[in-house]
Amino acid sequence: MSEVVDGKQVRIRFDGSRCIHSRNCVLGLPEVFKANVEGPWIDPDAATPEDLVAIAARCPSGAILVERLDGGAGERPSGRNVVAVLENGPLAARGVLDIAGNPEVRATLCRCGASKNKPYCDGSHVAAGFTSPGELPVDESLPAWGPTGPLVVTPLPNGPLKVTGSHEITSGTGRAARRGHTAFLCRCGSSKNKPYCDGTHKANGFDSSK
Repeated sequence: MSEVVDGKQVRIRFDGSRCIHSRNCVLGLPEVFKANVEGPWIDPDAATPEDLVAIAARCPSGAILVERLDGGAGERPSGRNVVAVLENGPLAARGVLDIAGNPEVRATLCRCGASKNKPYCDGSHVAAGFTSPGELPVDESLPAWGPTGPLVVTPLPNGPLKVTGSHEITSGTGRAARRGHTAFLCRCGSSKNKPYCDGTHKANGFDSSK
């Protein structure tokens, strides 16, 4: 479910298939994003373009994008590529992202194996009863950041997410756990070493096409 709503100064795009109901939009700008109403629920003219760009940047899934029509400054990607492990939920990535060939600045990626919109999260982890801590053991010594550049996320067929490019993996609260250039992140939901792949997808017959 995708919607495009034009206002006088901005265009708001909403992709319902990407929404994980973090509610930052309806709590932050309720006059723009009107919850539980019949009919049109997005009013782009009810806030300043700057406030709309700021609230979009708080949407972890990338379901909300704001395009300036007035020539003003839009959203800037995060200065560093970060993948946060959300407790009992998806991987929240932000930065200069290339996800399966799609340029992104924010995205939540399925790690429970149940999403119907892989590699993106569609909220299926709730119904699936997926559980996994959001806190991670921390590497004894975090290396220095590598050169800035894009983070390429490649969903391997029936396997993990291969992440390539300078990045940091954090707990859901933002505590740095690992920093590096390449990682293989579980998306079948069954690894004993979450969020990292341990090969379990082979034993459980994970099918990334479902």
